Amino acid sequence: MTDATNKKRILVAIDCIIFGFDGEHLKILLIKRGFAPEQDKWSLMGGFINPDEGMDEAANKILLQLTGLDGVYLEQLHAFGRPDRDPMERVVSVAYFALIDIHKYETQLSDQYHAEWFLINEMPKLIFDHDEMVEIAKQKIRYKAALHPLLFELLPRKFTIPQLQSLYEGVYNTKIDNRNFIRKLTSTGLLIKLEEKDKSNSKKGAFYFKLDKKKYKAKFQAFLNFIPNPENLIS
Repeated sequence: MTDATNKKRILVAIDCIIFGFDGEHLKILLIKRGFAPEQDKWSLMGGFINPDEGMDEAANKILLQLTGLDGVYLEQLHAFGRPDRDPMERVVSVAYFALIDIHKYETQLSDQYHAEWFLINEMPKLIFDHDEMVEIAKQKIRYKAALHPLLFELLPRKFTIPQLQSLYEGVYNTKIDNRNFIRKLTSTGLLIKLEEKDKSNSKKGAFYFKLDKKKYKAKFQAFLNFIPNPENLIS
């Protein structure tokens, strides 16, 4: 181990990439930075780690302080440490991504920091290397969603097939053939059809479904059957 004497200090920060789904569109939650440099420009949620905190603890704390969100799906993504990423000081940032059902957390979301939802394909340019963080997070989610029921964190407990299709189209940024999507969904045996219907968009309505988590564990690879181009997930 090298001698740490006289070494310049390096700060460690957390940045949270918060994705949400409103039943129709995939969105990202951003705030305007309240201090220099890059004041009043759009930013991810972030803050510094205290000496007595672990990274996961700090990420959950920062998310709660800046948004009021608690108990959401939060996963460590990647460390960003380019020497010039912050013009003021040497800062290494550990990025996390969160997945939430927007409607579930509407009343919980704090307005103290004026957070705003943007359509994922219409988000403004972000400060520092935050755009790179978002792109890496999208790639990670696309990959993981092929192997795990990750995207169901963005859905309510009961959902319709059109909602699920809209979500997958938003995440993978592609159009999915409706009939093919339904056929492949049915073939997985992972969804439980409920008697209740959502009639908000038509008189006929669409049946609600929920995920059968027990069957999912036995059919671990089933989600690969209906994602678009799974061989191209890592790029």
